[in-house]
Amino acid sequence: MAVSILLFLIIFLVVVVSHELGHFLIAKKNGIRVMEFFVGMGPTLFHFYKGGTKYSLKLFPIGGACMFEGEDGLEKEKGELSEGAFPNAPVWTRFATILAGPMFNFLTAYVMAIILVAACGIMTPQVLVVNDGSPAQEAGLEAGDMITGINGRRIHLGGEVTLISQLNTKGETLTVDYRRDGEKRTAVIVPAFDEADGRYYMGIAAGGYLRCNVPQTFQYAFYTMEFYVETTFKSLGMLVTGQLSKDEVAGPVGLVKVVDEAYDTAKESGALDVILNMVNIALLLSVNLGIMNLLPFPALDGGRLVFLLVEAVRGKPVPPEKEGLVHLAGMMALMVLMVLVFFNDITKFFG
Repeated sequence: MAVSILLFLIIFLVVVVSHELGHFLIAKKNGIRVMEFFVGMGPTLFHFYKGGTKYSLKLFPIGGACMFEGEDGLEKEKGELSEGAFPNAPVWTRFATILAGPMFNFLTAYVMAIILVAACGIMTPQVLVVNDGSPAQEAGLEAGDMITGINGRRIHLGGEVTLISQLNTKGETLTVDYRRDGEKRTAVIVPAFDEADGRYYMGIAAGGYLRCNVPQTFQYAFYTMEFYVETTFKSLGMLVTGQLSKDEVAGPVGLVKVVDEAYDTAKESGALDVILNMVNIALLLSVNLGIMNLLPFPALDGGRLVFLLVEAVRGKPVPPEKEGLVHLAGMMALMVLMVLVFFNDITKFFG
């Protein structure tokens, strides 16, 4: 477990630092004064100063922040802000500074995807098996067919076929575009319900292997990141609609458990397999952090972006005391959520 905790902390540092680095670099580029750059929450373990910025590492691995002078806007009322304070920057400069955090998460995820695709290749949406008597067989699909689209959506990876099938909880008809011997074809599949598994199936297994050349590596790395983005959005939607339970949500303790299980599975195959599994987890977490921070929720980057858009439309900012109260309420709600997730992790994994 000690190794898994260390691996989790490394992943955490990479994901959080990349996010805060996005804010930091764009702020510095535009002359915005960064007061503190810290990783973690709670008591400070150590810190140092450089270039007028305090760099800190805090005890609890549950986040981080890049704090700008006058970021909450309250000091502006007192006339205490310097020229490089956050509120004194043009609105679109502030917008770009806030947006840069999530964007750097997506950039980090893309780099992770490049590493994975270069090292492992990808699973294509080629049909490997068609079950006898299945809806797919009745629709004319055969082993070797390459699926290129489902219901008008382009398909690039085998995982996309699996995801669409798994999320088709109502058994909706699927129009499948595919290629056979270079010829474009279309099949209309009505999935069949399996009583034992409680879900609908097309009756195929898709997942051919492709070892990518250099151009394909960059291309399929983008498709891989895109797939993780879609999976995250789908998961959020299922969580909101009750299709996922709280037991399928993990906080830091749960993530350590995930890392531990991945490490135990991969270590028998050697260090490279362990590294690639950790890169895969970092990719998923980077995408998750990027998306979560873009949600228009107070205290998150997305909430701040909403206020900046309102300012751009109105031509003047929302009164800082009102915005501050909204973000404070959002921060308190997030803290309560973190506590609930933490205790859910404890109950789930150690109960």
